[in-house]
Amino acid sequence: MYIDTHCHLYLPEFDEDIDFVLQRAEQESVRKFYLPAIDNSTHEKMLSLETQFPGKCIAMMGLHPTSVKENYEEELLRVEQWLGKRRFAAVGEIGLDFYWDNSFKSEQIRAFDQQVDWALLYDRPVVIHSRNALDECIEIIQSKQTGRLKGIFHCFSGSLHQAKAAIDTGLYLGIGGVLTYKNSGLAQVVSDVSLEHIVLETDAPYLTPVPYRGKRNESSYLKYVIEKLATIKNVDREEIGQVTSVNAENIFRV
Repeated sequence: MYIDTHCHLYLPEFDEDIDFVLQRAEQESVRKFYLPAIDNSTHEKMLSLETQFPGKCIAMMGLHPTSVKENYEEELLRVEQWLGKRRFAAVGEIGLDFYWDNSFKSEQIRAFDQQVDWALLYDRPVVIHSRNALDECIEIIQSKQTGRLKGIFHCFSGSLHQAKAAIDTGLYLGIGGVLTYKNSGLAQVVSDVSLEHIVLETDAPYLTPVPYRGKRNESSYLKYVIEKLATIKNVDREEIGQVTSVNAENIFRV
């Protein structure tokens, strides 16, 4: 069994064929799908998908850093209210993104800091988005880690030094389609990282692996990440599935 620890299957890209998307994934032995939140505009659709496929599609709750704008305090209030209502798989997708727009850099930091505190309060893992901000995210997690915090550095694409620093915080590396990109350099980094620190993800509909790069990503394409990882590690697909699924279950405490 494989687990897609990060996929936005509730987005409009899947409105017309979500049943077939899940069927194709299950044909490739992908059995669970963790849904990271973005902001209040998508909560309803995310939770509806979870209700439609109980035990398969499993929701997180959090405010994505690129959704931190003028109304971020209102958005955080919604997150706090949801976390108080029910149990979510994780506080996510949270973090820092200094690639697109630095206008709300300080607000992003405050939002990230607050949401990590909520993860500790509710004893939930964190799922971290970091773009042009990996060192900053690692530093914040280091400052918050008391031995209780678990989670994933989603879409990890940093250096080996950063990989080791991230792992030293007690969190795992989320590895997806970027691993198949020729010039990403991620394959070399992953070759020096134990499977014990890795979980699988797609970030569907984004970051589609080769050979479908540039098209809509979906959870069935996790097989291309698995094949690449198996080649790098010189192990079979079954071992990839066994180790990464145990890691995911450890994080989400299934």
